[in-house]
Amino acid sequence: MRIVSGTLGSRRLRTVEGEGYRPAMGRVREALFSILSHRLHWQGCQVIDLFAGSGSLAFEALSRGAEKAWLVELSPKACRCIRENISDLGLEGRAFLVQEDVLKLLRRVKGADRNVGGPFDVVFLDPPYRKHLTQSSLDALCQCGWLTPGAFVCVEVEEGLSLTLPEGLSLVTQRNFGQTNTLVCRMDGGSEDLP
Repeated sequence: MRIVSGTLGSRRLRTVEGEGYRPAMGRVREALFSILSHRLHWQGCQVIDLFAGSGSLAFEALSRGAEKAWLVELSPKACRCIRENISDLGLEGRAFLVQEDVLKLLRRVKGADRNVGGPFDVVFLDPPYRKHLTQSSLDALCQCGWLTPGAFVCVEVEEGLSLTLPEGLSLVTQRNFGQTNTLVCRMDGGSEDLP
């Protein structure tokens, strides 16, 4: 797998293999980042990649100019992969691994954890399929102060999964890629461009 574009464009990423891992395909990342890049300026953005896996979405954002990214992942195997990618790409000081359960982290009020920055301008939410973690994660993001006004929340879910967007979060667009639906949502209260 390679980074699609930006200062790290075409750099190779290590990936995690096994059940429950599905790195974002290049065409999905390209489409998602095209949607986002027409709606925000990456410079200065604070990003969080939840259920990060190999971290491909966070690294793509950093390549395009995001200031900092936090990658939240519980699996030791995936965390090793993320650490290696951070080192290989020279992103120490801009990319921060948080080895923790995503829901436990999100259910704490923002600011209660000194290991995580934010609030965040862009959130990538890509939980394992068949685990039904998406709705709980969305609710906690919106209720516990993790989002800036106007923040974008990008959600990848299996086809057929029904979600209820929390109050204050609106759907911007939705795209289907085979068995995967990608939703781009926006928190109310932001200016036209972020940050």
